[in-house]
Amino acid sequence: MAEPILQVRDLVKHFPITQGIVLKRQVGAVRAVDGVSLDLAQGETLGIVGESGCGKSTLAKVLMNLERATAGQVLYKGEDIAKLSGRALKAVRRNIQMVFQDPYTSLNPRMTVGDIIGEPYEIHPEVAPKGDRRKAVRDLLDVVGLNPEYINRYPHQFSGGQRQRIGIARGLALKPEVIICDEPVSALDVSVQAQVINLLGRLQQDFELSYMFIAHDLSIVRHISDRVGVMYLGKIVEIGTDVQIYEHPTHPYTQALLSAVPVPDPEARAHRERIILQGDVPSPANPPSGCRFRTRCWKAQEVCARQEPPLAAPSWLSGAAAHASACHFAEEKDVVGAG
Repeated sequence: MAEPILQVRDLVKHFPITQGIVLKRQVGAVRAVDGVSLDLAQGETLGIVGESGCGKSTLAKVLMNLERATAGQVLYKGEDIAKLSGRALKAVRRNIQMVFQDPYTSLNPRMTVGDIIGEPYEIHPEVAPKGDRRKAVRDLLDVVGLNPEYINRYPHQFSGGQRQRIGIARGLALKPEVIICDEPVSALDVSVQAQVINLLGRLQQDFELSYMFIAHDLSIVRHISDRVGVMYLGKIVEIGTDVQIYEHPTHPYTQALLSAVPVPDPEARAHRERIILQGDVPSPANPPSGCRFRTRCWKAQEVCARQEPPLAAPSWLSGAAAHASACHFAEEKDVVGAG
């Protein structure tokens, strides 16, 4: 794998739970992200998947420093951006941009497309001098597949897919090296999703971008990702290449997720084993001891409650299939149709 451009080490984000109106005191914490470590290589797409509420979007916000980390490190080319502020943070943010989930709320309805895409140049004027900004915006519209003549239109005059292209153009404006995509196609129609995914793939090649692609649709994640990390209740429970995760899943949670992926082939669907998880996702304010998945896991034993399993490759898994999984009883399971 290429040299990591972004490294996350033991990242923690807890939101305090307080009581009292005047004299507020902390009585607990929501453990949204609770000890995440991962690497993003130059030119790579790392997919992050998991159920709603598992901490994916909070992870994205902490990486962007939109939310301050409670603990841990976010290293961009070796520099810990989790500790930066002011001008130093502003300089790094130019290289790490974000595409948001909802194209209907992430664009200011009172601003024209030209103003929306050109706004980053007001913060970083060194990227595009004033006299060149209108041309730069028109070029970006063309790059994302929109007519440059739309520069004076407003967001309400565009479809959802077109609005997301505008959001992508805004993310490209400062010529970043890393783009964090927080469920960028979940609010779009299926046919439009494919167009946006293909656009992101082409832009990655043209601009040598590194993506962290957050989503809950496993099929989309496999299509675009080089590696995939599976999150559950604030932690990464399995991580590996797309082939390792989709064809050699070892964590019970990953196996359950893959068993729920729709299979168009009736014959394959008839022979697949559907894994139905029991119970609800525990509260991140009061996660289970030991392994966080144990309350819904069919393999759980006493050791799972006492000891948190490390995120490491099982000793019996070797060769191209070897990858990290946080389970005391990890075993490979063939998930029919998951690919």
